[in-house]
Amino acid sequence: MKAYFQRFSINLTKAEALSASHPGDCDADVKALLRIPRVRRQLERLGNDAIRAELKEYGAWTDAELRDIADNFQRLVWLAACDIRERT
Repeated sequence: MKAYFQRFSINLTKAEALSASHPGDCDADVKALLRIPRVRRQLERLGNDAIRAELKEYGAWTDAELRDIADNFQRLVWLAACDIRERT
């Protein structure tokens, strides 16, 4: 399934999305998705500049916070998972 953003989309299976978008702390589940090569490659292809620009529009993170690529990967996967959950 695709999670659509302004600049790109991210593909996750429904099960993957549901695993990382539940009540409570999702950090460990998001990190588990980032260990899946197919998921990781998608993010690496996008690059931090595109991801940072996308996340900046949410207004939830400062410029300083958006400098960390690993954190940005986690944020983006979590947002993608939540988007897919909301649409299923």
